[in-house]
Amino acid sequence: MNDRQELLAGMALTVFKLNGQFLDIAEGLARPVGLTAAHWQVLGAVLKTPLPVAGIARDMGITRQAVQRIADILAENGMVEYLPNPAHRRAKLVAPTEQGREAVQRISPAHSAFAERMCEALGDDRASDIYLLLRELSGVLETLDSSRETREPARNGDRPPEPKGAGGRSSRPAG
Repeated sequence: MNDRQELLAGMALTVFKLNGQFLDIAEGLARPVGLTAAHWQVLGAVLKTPLPVAGIARDMGITRQAVQRIADILAENGMVEYLPNPAHRRAKLVAPTEQGREAVQRISPAHSAFAERMCEALGDDRASDIYLLLRELSGVLETLDSSRETREPARNGDRPPEPKGAGGRSSRPAG
């Protein structure tokens, strides 16, 4: 493996670890109010404005099917509702109910306390720099992924990459 491959692998493994750490933290923050990290994530995506499931999936970088499953659970529990979408007859908008907004508000004190501890540990400027670097990395990866016109053929018996499905993600699990 060359140096650039090692950099890419190291970045990917670190982000995978960070994802797991953030999900564990989110689970701990959401659990006391009866939500999961995934529920909180979907609710948070629609707090400012209702979005279709595909829009939530695109913003979160997960499949439309995963968001649909979570939105349906939230709707069954009275946390979100489906509203008509003036831009698309079949793709309803997901919007938080008052109950959903209240659940997210109940997470806020613990979320705020954790954010304070994290920023104290890193320093505000460093935390801001890390956030900007992560956004930059995400943007670069998105640009590189969408600019690929052809993929290299599979080698050594590897399966070729699958075409992207709904939500812009492969249906094959990562790894």
